[in-house]
Parts: sequence; C-alpha cells; structure tokens
Amino acid sequence: MDNFTASIETLFERAEDYTRTSAELVKLKAIDKSADVLSSLLSRLTVAIVAVMFVLLINIGLSLWIGEIVGKPYWGFFIVASVYLAVSIILYYFKDQWIKIPISNFIITKLLKKK
Repeated sequence: MDNFTASIETLFERAEDYTRTSAELVKLKAIDKSADVLSSLLSRLTVAIVAVMFVLLINIGLSLWIGEIVGKPYWGFFIVASVYLAVSIILYYFKDQWIKIPISNFIITKLLKKK
C-alpha cells in the first residue's frame, strides 16, 4: 500500500510540475510575442517620425516656393494646406482599407509567426 501511495504522490508532483512548467512556457511565449510586436511597431514609428519631419520641411519649402511664384508667401501655404485637406478627405473615406486592415494584419501576422 505504501508503494501505491508513493506512486500517486509522485504522479501528483509530476502533474504539478508539468502544470507549472506549461504555465511558465505560455507566459514566456506571450512576453516574446508582445516584445516582438512592440519592437516592430516602435521601429516603424521611428522611421515614420523621420519621414514626417522630412515631409514637413519639404512642405515648408514648397509653400514658400509656390508663394514666391504666386506673388504672396501666404498663398503658398494656403495652396499646400488645400492639397492636404483633399488628401485627408480621401484618407478618411479609405482609412479602413488603407490603414486599419493592413495594421491589423501586421499585428496578427507578428503574433501568429512561429520562430
């Protein structure tokens, strides 16, 4: 009877160890995936910030140049702002197709990617 009791205790200990190890593995995999997604998003965000700064400076130069051609500097800024208004209206209507769905797909792909 002692042998049977010892076997059951050993079995319970192994099951407990297995459960603890499985929970730790799930936790580590979740940490790995979230770190991968976060680092990818942050690297893309850094590139986007640099690109936005470039576009901003180009737009200031373009506005000043258009203003010089038209004759009044502020008209160049109005023209460039009007172009951005048109672009923002177009982006608003296609935001799901051009922005939301690709970002969702990117995050899902990163989360489901196996190493």
